[in-house]
Amino acid sequence: MKKLPLLAMRHSCEHVLTQAMLKLYPGIKMAMGPATEEGFYFDFDPGKVKISEADFPKIEKEMQKIIRANLPIKREKISIKKARKLFKDNQYKQEWLDEIEAKKQKPIVFWAGKDFVDLCSGPHVSDTSKIGPFKLLSVAGAYWRGDEKNKMLTRIYGACFSTQKELDQYLKMLEEAKKRDHRKIGKELNLFSFHPEAPGDVFWHHKGLIIINELIKYWREIHQKEGYLEVRTPEILTKEVWNRSGHTDYFIEKMYKVTTPDVKEWNMAIKPMNCDGGMLIYKNRLRSYKEFPLKIGEIGVVHRYESSGELHGILRPREFTQDDAHIYCTPDQIKPELEGVINLCFRVYKTFGLELDRLELSTRPEKSIGSDEVWENAEKIMRQVLKEKDIPHQINEREGAFYGPKLDFHLKDSLGRTWQCATIQLDFAQPENFNLEYITEKGTKERPVMIHRVVYGSIERFLGILVEEYAGAFPVWLSPVQVMIIPITKRHAGYGRKILEELKKQEIRAELNDKNDTTSAKIREAELQKIPYILVVGDKEVKAKTVNVRMRGEKVLGSMSLSKFLQQVNIDIAKKRQI
Repeated sequence: MKKLPLLAMRHSCEHVLTQAMLKLYPGIKMAMGPATEEGFYFDFDPGKVKISEADFPKIEKEMQKIIRANLPIKREKISIKKARKLFKDNQYKQEWLDEIEAKKQKPIVFWAGKDFVDLCSGPHVSDTSKIGPFKLLSVAGAYWRGDEKNKMLTRIYGACFSTQKELDQYLKMLEEAKKRDHRKIGKELNLFSFHPEAPGDVFWHHKGLIIINELIKYWREIHQKEGYLEVRTPEILTKEVWNRSGHTDYFIEKMYKVTTPDVKEWNMAIKPMNCDGGMLIYKNRLRSYKEFPLKIGEIGVVHRYESSGELHGILRPREFTQDDAHIYCTPDQIKPELEGVINLCFRVYKTFGLELDRLELSTRPEKSIGSDEVWENAEKIMRQVLKEKDIPHQINEREGAFYGPKLDFHLKDSLGRTWQCATIQLDFAQPENFNLEYITEKGTKERPVMIHRVVYGSIERFLGILVEEYAGAFPVWLSPVQVMIIPITKRHAGYGRKILEELKKQEIRAELNDKNDTTSAKIREAELQKIPYILVVGDKEVKAKTVNVRMRGEKVLGSMSLSKFLQQVNIDIAKKRQI
């Protein structure tokens, strides 16, 4: 049997779900739902009905009936008047029709059999029998159109694939993903927590902050070698600055406004990004071409208002830290600087064992600043760099930053999921907005070109990716506790403390578990905490002045001298090797 396009299959499966829900729960109202990369979801207004995952077998059974009925799916373009009559009792469809009417378009509906109609342009399969294996996955709350001011609806997620084998593989991956969920592991390893007193923000515990600091330390090491100068800028800047950069026109819905005690209306804002502060540092004095390329980096805390539906642990909080940097350069330095940043990104990701899934070039969005000529030139340069470096890429039309085109790095993890991390943006507009200048070799004043870039992206988000990639089993250099010392009995605790002191002298993060518990229980506890090395000491080790070494994963290395063990650990840390 020929495989049908998955998008059409998933879109049709989404409507079969809706049809089944209306039959089982006649009082509910259908809102909207799209096909996704793995399946589909649909939002319902359940009224007084409560839907839970316990209802899935009943819903799936009804969906199978509809699929087996081979109902033909027919698409039809109709008048606004007829569409409003079809959906007269559904305020959600009426709202969609308002938008369609405003655009002076004709609504498109489809019929599945004679009884079910919905407002949708497709794509769809020709009849319900063409829908592949599916599975309902979860229920969640979702505000209508993602707006917290709107009504909370019930969203049902599902997966649909061409074959049962593909569906089974996907379900297996989901189960593994649940085990690796960074929120679950973060709680188990005591890395961070969340509290209603600061919705959407992360409370970093001591162990989590150790990893954050190690990521920053590594960032500083590699950026110092690349000639970056680190700065720090204020978190609150005046409204005038954000007006000048265009953020109040193009980004205000994500910004936290600040009202100082001496005024009635907001006059300042918490920064959603670091660019504006960095440009003010640039303007502090007149620059010369001899300083270029001028690379200014900042580990800057930013705030962006994400709706509750967008929040997702440390992968998408409201407060996060960007490993930001801005490169000011001359036009003839653009290409080599872009190449240098791309190379730096690949080098960093190789350190963490992360592979590139795809690179996207995002072009001018509808809401943007700058002339067509400037945008065309910027996009042309980025295309040339990718071509010369022979990097396969996708074009992401109209998804660039409002001030320039960008390159986005999407990384693949061990489960095959993708994450967007690095962003490189080429900007001719902001130097104009902020009247940035430099003295050329001829003594004239010119505008610098500005390259915005992050490598981690959000440090919090990058750590969330690593938590799930490693399933909490961090490489030695990142592990909050690198070595756990376990005395077999109380009388071996003194020797254990001496080892602890030696490890700390070497700046190895170590702990001693001298609790009144069995050795196997203490080893098990260390394994659950994903600690890379466990040193067990008893009579034999005390007498020989050695340690019995176990690696994470129950791999026993056996007896060795402390100096030899230290040598091995330091090599692991220096090479950032994963064990």
